[in-house]
Amino acid sequence: MASLKELKGRINSVKSTQKITKAKQMVAAAKLRKAQAAAESARPYAARLAEVMGSLAGKITLSDNSPRLLAGTGSDQVHLLVIANSDKGLCGAFNSNIVKAARVKARELEAEGKTVLFYLVGRKGRAVIKREYPKQIAHMFDTTDVRDPGFNEAEKIADELVAMYEDGKFDVAHLFYSKFRSALLQEPTGTQIIPVPAPKEAASGGSDAVTEYEPEEEEILAALLPRYLKTQIFGALLENAASEQGASMTAMDNATRNAGELIDKLTIVYNRTRQAAITTELVEIIAGAEAL
Repeated sequence: MASLKELKGRINSVKSTQKITKAKQMVAAAKLRKAQAAAESARPYAARLAEVMGSLAGKITLSDNSPRLLAGTGSDQVHLLVIANSDKGLCGAFNSNIVKAARVKARELEAEGKTVLFYLVGRKGRAVIKREYPKQIAHMFDTTDVRDPGFNEAEKIADELVAMYEDGKFDVAHLFYSKFRSALLQEPTGTQIIPVPAPKEAASGGSDAVTEYEPEEEEILAALLPRYLKTQIFGALLENAASEQGASMTAMDNATRNAGELIDKLTIVYNRTRQAAITTELVEIIAGAEAL
């Protein structure tokens, strides 16, 4: 059994840890408000841009002259999985859930005989991919020096992906991130980003069939597709930021509660041990007195 000094030290250590987790929880809660507002503000813009894309895509017939980002390479043999993670831990299963979703997709593609490559954003989650797919990592985008990844980072990622696509390094790209639902729920999401899938509005020709575009639709699409790709990635980074803070707040709240329960248990053990020590000393004193 541990001594009173050891138990007291453990209690003080857990109390110090509890203070850290409580502070981290409060910081995450404060950051969550801002990150959630940013993610929710970006959604209407992305949705409206998707509607415009659907309207334009529904008015053209894909041909050899169509933008490659929309028409594709004519093959789907090589798939690039873009995994967006964070650079910090202490956020529960936030990063591991994203990596898990990407690994499931990778296994499905490999079962179909496809070649799978990885483009990793953020530091967390790299170890698992490096261990399982050491020779299939095409690129790692570093965000350790960036406090809050934003549109500049999304633009750089999109430009690199387009350059790799034009160089023929892959045929299809999928983006994996965590969609923010609430502080308690973050949903790992995977979506195809290259070639840009025609939005649902394209199937029905869009809701604005009487709209006339100047210049031609294909010319507008050629300029709009890269921006649409950047917007998709930017939205994913914002969703990730909100999801990370929500997961961190929840994880730190659980850690604080667990620390409190452990402190209570250790305090009980400490009091019982102290009482047993006092009782033993009293018995020894009484026995000594009787012996005299």
